[in-house]
Amino acid sequence: MQLFAFGVNHHTAPLAVREQVTFHATNLEEALRDLVNREPVREAAIISTCNRTEVYCSTPEPERAIDWLARFHHLKSQSLEPFLYMLPRERAVAHAFRVASGLDSMVLGEPQILGQMKDAVKSAEHAGTLGTVLHKLFQSTFSVAKEVRTQTEIGANSVSMAAAAVKVGELIYASIAEQNVLFIGAGEMIELCAAHFAAKRPRRMTFANRTLERGEGLALRYDGQAITLNDMSEQLAMHDIVVSCTASQLPILGKGMIERAIKVRRHRPMLMIDLAVPRDVEVEVAELDDVFLYSVDDLGKIVQEGLDTRQAAVAQAEAIISASVHDFMHWFETRELVPTIRALRDQAERMRRHEFERAAKLLAKGEDPQKVLEQLSHALTNKFLHAPTHALNSAEATERDSLLAALARLYQVNPPE
Repeated sequence: MQLFAFGVNHHTAPLAVREQVTFHATNLEEALRDLVNREPVREAAIISTCNRTEVYCSTPEPERAIDWLARFHHLKSQSLEPFLYMLPRERAVAHAFRVASGLDSMVLGEPQILGQMKDAVKSAEHAGTLGTVLHKLFQSTFSVAKEVRTQTEIGANSVSMAAAAVKVGELIYASIAEQNVLFIGAGEMIELCAAHFAAKRPRRMTFANRTLERGEGLALRYDGQAITLNDMSEQLAMHDIVVSCTASQLPILGKGMIERAIKVRRHRPMLMIDLAVPRDVEVEVAELDDVFLYSVDDLGKIVQEGLDTRQAAVAQAEAIISASVHDFMHWFETRELVPTIRALRDQAERMRRHEFERAAKLLAKGEDPQKVLEQLSHALTNKFLHAPTHALNSAEATERDSLLAALARLYQVNPPE
C-alpha cells in the first residue's frame, strides 16, 4: 500500500483547466466514497480550492486513482496528464507540509489554505475515507504548519486576495468611497473582501446571494442591503464594482447581462473581480470595452508585496519541513513492519501457551513445582532460540557476517573475540 498524492494547481494548470476538476462541497463526500468503493484505494482525502485540486490516497495502484479523477469529471485522462503532478511517498508528505505552510500558495505565506485543508479532512472523516495513514499525515501537516508560522516570518506582510481586490479597485477608480460595490455570494472569500472594501467606506455595499438570509447577515454587519440572485440583473447597472465568488458550476454573469448593464450605465466603466473557480463571469465579458475583468489568476500577479521578507523565511520553513518529513516517513515505514511483528508475537504466544499448558498438567499431577518451573524455562528458551540458532548454523559463508551482525543487534549480545 503506497501513500500517494496527485493533482493540478496554479503552478501547473491554467484556470480553464483547474475549473474543470473542482469538487463542490455538496458532492465532495460522494466523490470520496466513489473513489474508495470503485478503485483499489483504501484511504482518500480531496482538497479543492480556487488554486488547486489535490487527491491524497493510500493505494497500491496510483494510476487507477488518476484515471478516476478524469472519469469523475467526464474528461479524458490524456487531457489532464500534461497538467498533473504525481507525488509518491515522501514527496507527497513534503508537498502536504509545504501546502499547509503556505509555501505552495499563489500568495506566499497566506493562511487561508490551512483552514481549507482542515475542511477537507473533516469531509474525509464524514465520508469514512480517512484511515490511520492519512489521519497521521494530516495531523502531522497541521503541526508542521503551526511550527512554520510560529518559528518563521513566512506570513509577514502577506497581501491577501481580498486586499488585492481593493488594490485593483484603487487602480481603476480615483476613490472607492465614491463607488457602489456589489458582492455576489456569501462565503468566506466574500466576507474577507467585504471587510477590506468596507474599510474604504464605499458609497453603498450590496450583497446578492441565493438565499436572502445569508446575504442579510452580511448586509447587517456592513450597513448594506441584501438582494437575491434573481434581483441581480435589475440592480447590476447601479454598481461600479462587482466582486463574485459563488460555488456555481456554471457562469451566473453572462455577456448579455453585462452588456445591458453597461448600456444602462451609459458606458461608465465597471470593474468585475471574479474569484470563483469555476468562474462566475463568462470569459467573453473581457471583450467588452467598458468592463475591467479580473480573475483569481490575474489577482495573483498583484499579491507580491512584501515578498522579500517572506522569501527569506522559506529556507527556514523548508528545513522544518525536511526534518518533519523524515520523522513521518520513519513512522510510515515502521507501519510496514507491523504484520511481521504481529506474526512474530503470535508465534511466541503459541510457544508460551503450549509450554504453559504442559506445565499446568504436570503440576496437576503433583509434580515438584520447582522441577516443573525449571523444565518450563528450559523449554521456552530452547524454542525461542531454535530458529535463530538454526539459521546461523545453516547460513552460507556469504551471508554469515550480515546474519551475525543482525543477531547481535536483535539480541544485544557481544560475542567474545
